[in-house]
Amino acid sequence: MRADIEQRRDRLRQRYAEWTPRTLGAWLAHCARSYGDAPLVITDERTWSYVEVDRWATRIADGLASLGVRQGDHVGILMANYPEFIPAKFAAARAGAVAIPFNYLYRRDELAYVLAQSECSVLLTMTGFGGLDYLDMLDSIAPGWEVGATESLPMLRHVVQLSTDGRERDGVRTVDELAELGDEHKGATTDVTVRPDDIGDMLYTSGTTGSPKGVLVTHDAVQRTAYASALTRAFEDGRRILFSLPCYHMFGYVEGLLAAMVVGGAIVPQTEFDPVRYFDGIQRHRATDILCVPTMSVALLEHPDRANYDLSSLHAILSGAAPAPVWLWERVRDELGVAEIVTGYGMTECGGAMTLTLPEDELALTSNTVGRPKLAGAAGVPGADALTEYQTVDPETGADLSPHAEGELASRGPTNMLGFWRKPAETATALVDGWVRSGDLGRVREDGYLELTGRSKELYKSGGELVMPKEIEDLLSAHPGVSQAFAIGVPDEWWGEAGCVCVVSAPEHDVTAEELLTVCKDKLARFKVPKHVVFLDADELPTTPTGKVRKFRLVELAQQRLEETQ
Repeated sequence: MRADIEQRRDRLRQRYAEWTPRTLGAWLAHCARSYGDAPLVITDERTWSYVEVDRWATRIADGLASLGVRQGDHVGILMANYPEFIPAKFAAARAGAVAIPFNYLYRRDELAYVLAQSECSVLLTMTGFGGLDYLDMLDSIAPGWEVGATESLPMLRHVVQLSTDGRERDGVRTVDELAELGDEHKGATTDVTVRPDDIGDMLYTSGTTGSPKGVLVTHDAVQRTAYASALTRAFEDGRRILFSLPCYHMFGYVEGLLAAMVVGGAIVPQTEFDPVRYFDGIQRHRATDILCVPTMSVALLEHPDRANYDLSSLHAILSGAAPAPVWLWERVRDELGVAEIVTGYGMTECGGAMTLTLPEDELALTSNTVGRPKLAGAAGVPGADALTEYQTVDPETGADLSPHAEGELASRGPTNMLGFWRKPAETATALVDGWVRSGDLGRVREDGYLELTGRSKELYKSGGELVMPKEIEDLLSAHPGVSQAFAIGVPDEWWGEAGCVCVVSAPEHDVTAEELLTVCKDKLARFKVPKHVVFLDADELPTTPTGKVRKFRLVELAQQRLEETQ
């Protein structure tokens, strides 16, 4: 396997011996010329080739220009992984606009915040999805939005709808009608001048420690990250990647869409995760690669219908966003027949995933580390075959630490964000002398692989002593009665913060709070022993779209449960 992987990498290095910075619109055009009628987007209903998506994007771009979109304007996209997302995304770039893919799970107040904060002038939105009614939310947020700018959203001049539930709002253009408008104004974007180092995306963080911030990323940055993924994972030509992880997030957008394009591959996007739909998609469309988070990988392994599907085309998986034990990867290898298993680590502020394990690595590395900086060839740090470089700094002072010492991880490279939209103070804190401060604690090993040890922003202080949640979580996660454990600090009048561990019990186990606290008392210093245990169902955990638990939301939930029991 190793020899084949190296041959694939060599072909990619030769193909991209020199890095050519491009805008996203130019990247799609380049791929259309290179791959023509090869499939780019595959659904159960139909397939769109590179040429077809390129033409579709141009029509929508001309339509946006005819609505008055000019270079630097903000175009919001509130859309799940429907095929229309792809041309809409490239159309915004081709029109010279900054694309803002929004989290389509936002509730009313969250959506109101990002629509106002982002200052988007055009919004392409679904009518409804997952029980959410976006037209109704817009009515509540900005009454009269159908006819133009409103008092609450003065920058939003036009809304374009994609009917996803059989409804349409009278007087509001559809995505198809926007493309038809582009036909009427063909060539409207011909003279638009965009540079590769212009801002192409504003991607709102869905972080675990605070409110969303609009991360400003260039056209060139996301392409470098995508190429580095293809190179590190040794993509073969025509790779087909199936995923349900959203394209408004770097996972689906970069690791799925843009990475597939590096080798003339295709994506099989799904709007939501369902194990049977994954199985059916792999079988029907001969997918060779899937994107997951560990909980999804477990669901695939445990589903009783798995044996009814032909999964023989599948040979690769990227499962990131959370750690997983080695036995999970062994089961993925043995039961799904996947030979190339990788995990990774990164953040939107860095340009997406910055590290990956190698597909030829021992599975222990996939479990115990989050990989090494991606191989990047000509697209990476000058003079190094890496997408980025990592160091650790003191989480309190920001001072550089000695090599391989544990501290807060910081990274520097050509894909770093330019900053946060309209948040200079937060930008100054997160981006220091060209280094992105991650908020994650870890170390860079002697072999270059990164180990994560916790979150600096998750540390809590109880009775004057700092407590590292990960130590408690690792201890309790090893208990047979515990499926998941998350340690947090909750406000306490006596201690300042009191330790609280939120536990999801393992199936068919009836573990008690007293039993878990006894384990902690036996293994941990007194100040580290939690004062509270809160039991939750797995579906109650407040998670980001990529499976990370939002600790600040978990604090709120735990406080509520504790108040109810007092």
